[in-house]
Amino acid sequence: MEITVLSTGGTIASTGGDDGKTPTKAGEELVDAVPGLDELASFTVERVASVSGFDVTWERAAALRDAAQRAADATDGIVVTHGTDTMAESAYLLDLTTDLDVPVAFTGAQRPFDQVGTDGPPNLLAAVRTVAHDRVGSGTYLVFDDEVHAARDVVKSHTSALSTFRSPERGPVGEFTPEGLRLFRDARSYSAAAPAVDGVDAEIPVLTSGLGASGDALRRVVDLEDGPAVDGVVVAGTGLGNTTGALCEAIGDVRGAGVPVVIASRCHGGATAPLYGGDGGGTTLDDLGVLWAGDLPAWKARIKLAVALAAGDGGVDAAFFERGLREPGR
Repeated sequence: MEITVLSTGGTIASTGGDDGKTPTKAGEELVDAVPGLDELASFTVERVASVSGFDVTWERAAALRDAAQRAADATDGIVVTHGTDTMAESAYLLDLTTDLDVPVAFTGAQRPFDQVGTDGPPNLLAAVRTVAHDRVGSGTYLVFDDEVHAARDVVKSHTSALSTFRSPERGPVGEFTPEGLRLFRDARSYSAAAPAVDGVDAEIPVLTSGLGASGDALRRVVDLEDGPAVDGVVVAGTGLGNTTGALCEAIGDVRGAGVPVVIASRCHGGATAPLYGGDGGGTTLDDLGVLWAGDLPAWKARIKLAVALAAGDGGVDAAFFERGLREPGR
């Protein structure tokens, strides 16, 4: 069994210093820190980046994608060590934009490498066991605290708890027990396949509606007077995907300038739906030509919009964006 480890930094590789915890450990050191790991497979380790999860850029995500595509031709599985802040986004982006023949498992840690009780080694062990398992198909997963999550569904839910990752409504694909991996559903990709894209690089701010929210911030961010300064906007609406009347009016101005707007929900579960009328209601927003995020949280809707823009040849590939958002029984 040949497994490639792609290291990008994150808490799993971080140690303390005068300026706080920063990534200092190489991928080889992470592998060596897990007793008996070399008995499960032979490892090739490649450093893609050495940054905290909160500083992953489009360029770094593209480098990770390129490294995964190269590795897939010569390995049985890929493990990515990554910071937890944006791990779910990076995993989803990779799942959307690649069709690899081997499984990919993202993992990391909530406690740094040099902290007593660090969770990095057991998480790395579980990720290796995941991609080495004969019932785990190709696709991208996030493996953490003995749970295996589909990249499409998983979110970070707690700032510091070891069991931070959750898949709202659907739950994990599987979990590790003393007897091995227990699967709850098919271990495969649950992301809608994307058209081939050369690269993803978009400026897409996320704004939130709420009590008293005006449209001023949206107008300032988009800067319609001097031409749109962004490629698209995601709005985390209330409930099923509604906004204040003032914000809805600003969304109308933004749509009139040709800027795509995606409506997600602030809620942690459930899907958006254009049900209510009136100022800021979903049906009013729908008439403005917004896109609906379905059950994707705002942060993942932003990722999918960026891919849809890259695939849209000067616009948004709306058919791709909407694919997989309303499928029953997922």
